[in-house]
Amino acid sequence: MKQIIHRLKGFFTGSIWRKRIFFSFLGALGGYTYYYFVGCSSGACPITSNPWISTAYGAGIGLILTIGERKKE
Repeated sequence: MKQIIHRLKGFFTGSIWRKRIFFSFLGALGGYTYYYFVGCSSGACPITSNPWISTAYGAGIGLILTIGERKKE
């Protein structure tokens, strides 16, 4: 377990863009998962009725979570 944590720390310290892409991917995965399990089947819900839109919103939220974080020197 320590090796996995050490590798993840090394992966994220290299570039802020790696972290942003990773969290955007996780957000997109979360958005699609939300659509799949909770989504709106009637089409009345603008975000959760379409898998593409819910995935894009999830990726956007994942990206927003990493903005404002600066690289430590």
